[in-house]
Amino acid sequence: MASVLYQSIETLSRDKGIEPEVVVGAVEDAIALATRKFYKTQENMRAEMDRETGEIRAYVYKTVVETQEQVEDEINQMTLEAARALAPEVEVGGELRFYKDTTPLGRIAAQMAKQVIFQKVREAERDTVFNEYNHRAGEVLTATVKRLEPMDVIFDLGKAEARMPKREQSRLEQFAVGERVRVVLLRVDRAAKGPQVIVSRAAPGLVQSLFQSEVPEIYDGTVSIRAIAREAGERTKIAVMSRDKDVDPVGACVGMKGMRVQSIIRELRGEKIDIIEFSEEITTFAEKALQPAKVSRVSITDLAEKQIEVIVDDTQLSLAIGKKGQNVRLAAKLLQWKIDIKSEEEKRQEVEQQMHAMGGGPTTPVEQITELGETILEKLIAAGITTVEELADMTPEQLEEVPGIGEKTVEKISVAVRHYFGQYEEGEERPVVAAPVAAETVESASEAEGSTSDASGTEGDTMKTPEELLAQQAGAGEAEEVSAISTEDIEAAEDADSDSDAFSDADAREEQIEMDNDAVDELVDQSQETSDEGPDTDGHDRG
Repeated sequence: MASVLYQSIETLSRDKGIEPEVVVGAVEDAIALATRKFYKTQENMRAEMDRETGEIRAYVYKTVVETQEQVEDEINQMTLEAARALAPEVEVGGELRFYKDTTPLGRIAAQMAKQVIFQKVREAERDTVFNEYNHRAGEVLTATVKRLEPMDVIFDLGKAEARMPKREQSRLEQFAVGERVRVVLLRVDRAAKGPQVIVSRAAPGLVQSLFQSEVPEIYDGTVSIRAIAREAGERTKIAVMSRDKDVDPVGACVGMKGMRVQSIIRELRGEKIDIIEFSEEITTFAEKALQPAKVSRVSITDLAEKQIEVIVDDTQLSLAIGKKGQNVRLAAKLLQWKIDIKSEEEKRQEVEQQMHAMGGGPTTPVEQITELGETILEKLIAAGITTVEELADMTPEQLEEVPGIGEKTVEKISVAVRHYFGQYEEGEERPVVAAPVAAETVESASEAEGSTSDASGTEGDTMKTPEELLAQQAGAGEAEEVSAISTEDIEAAEDADSDSDAFSDADAREEQIEMDNDAVDELVDQSQETSDEGPDTDGHDRG
């Protein structure tokens, strides 16, 4: 029958989860150390415990050498001759043991033995915990919340405690002491105070385990989970594929009226889950991974670096990127590819710039836009904008980045560029282009119509005003004074004068400029002032 001491050792071993032999060895080492300390000796000492009686004996061990010259340690070695005097059957290399009385051991020696036993048991417990959980990384365990710390949550796994750091927690979750939750075992860290088991509620493996427990098709292998991308507390994207063509993988995971996926969402405290169908074709997989956004087209830009370019409609760009870039970031994790997402407008501008860089398009100096003032032109040129095409391709945000260009100036530049390309909105007045009429031209026309040349080549008696010229050319036959003249009247007069060769200057007829009503009135005033100056060289009064 085992002694009471050995029964106590077995009870301790069961509580700590370690083998009884480990505790027995710790007790023997403690007694040997305490005996050596008590006798103040450096002899090799060992202890042995009798499991039947519970008695612990201490012994001193000495190694046998052949001759005296081979003795290096007088305390722990002895010659063969001396050893055979005590034990005739001993050989070289053998050991002789001598009993050491442990009766005189007092309180100090017992306290020292107690500390050694505790230390040995703690070391054995640490090794047991490490060996128990080190090979189980990635496994989902059921744990009980033991206590809540400011940053960490401590769980009880049964045989050991586990720690969940802040970064491995979901922001949506709050725990209470005694609550049972499922956690993912990440790793086991060796530390000075013992191995630390690190668990997580933010790992993608937790979602995979929940789907396996809720969806029978995943548990039996009909539907497989090919990829998971997760941001704990926010959103999870999971790609599934069916091995049976008659089984819809997405429908199997969602369940009737969404019962299966809703159960998982409740376990994750309301975290959103996107379930998509896996595809071996990366372009098709990318389109599905970016849902709910609608993708226009997907192209592979670099196969070696795993880069793809995704083009979406301008209205779908913000939806494809997601809140703070979450949607495209999760899609990139799911695909394990780099995603460059662009709108249709950005892609069009990129193509135009590439064509322009290849020299495929014409270039027009920006000075050709006459509606822009010299100040604005100087600011654009200083910023490196020297062509009309480059200015037309710039967005309002890019124009506002130019030093000295404000919001109103941007609007003015946009209108000027549209007018340059002949684009006018409804209600905008187009400029009227007419031939220039100078004072000298009017005077020549008046002389051609109103004077008679004599044999000596003298000029006529009087010079008529433009109003009188128009009235005479219209055939009115009466001297009706015209108080105002419109742009249409001037154009009609110019056409009539051109028929009668009144305007002989070919350069003035070819040049075309813009004139408004104020310029016409000023021209008429100048003509009247010329006629009121007084008599000419022949002694006739003008006008």
